[in-house]
Amino acid sequence: MPHTLNMQALRTLIDKEAIREAICRYARAVDRGDWDQVRSAYHPDAYDEHGEYKGGIPGLIEWLDRRFDGVDNSMHFLGNCLIEFATPDVALVETYFVSRRLQPAADGDDNAGVDDAIAREGWGRYVDRFERRDGEWRVAHRTVVLEALSHYIALGGKRKDGVRWGHRSHNDRLYEVEREIFGVR
Repeated sequence: MPHTLNMQALRTLIDKEAIREAICRYARAVDRGDWDQVRSAYHPDAYDEHGEYKGGIPGLIEWLDRRFDGVDNSMHFLGNCLIEFATPDVALVETYFVSRRLQPAADGDDNAGVDDAIAREGWGRYVDRFERRDGEWRVAHRTVVLEALSHYIALGGKRKDGVRWGHRSHNDRLYEVEREIFGVR
């Protein structure tokens, strides 16, 4: 009996880690504009309630692509992540997040200086139904629950030379290191 309990505890830890990796993969993918990786966090028939968007994953990606047009950088910070199993193949997952995007100030942005940027920030939670299908944990249904939104001038937030900035493309340092370590993927 103790061996069975240890194996069950180990399976639970492995499943939780697979779920956390899917959540992290999603956040990284949105921040880098890597839509194929976004897809990899969801089952093909998944549904996402993401603010103004409600629907399937192809539509979510189109909506995100438009929403991030002109954004210099994006960063999701993931916090508390509580994973509760309803069955061995279904889990309720609540993950806290902060999402911040910067884009250059446009002509006419009130009070924005030449070195400033426009920041959009959201605080909230992903309330997810994760399902294991064919041995893989992915989001089956996501609801984004917002707790706070803000839009403000990021003083001195404009990109400057001499600093390595993140990129919303495969030009990001992440992909350079990935190619160095793993070769072409």
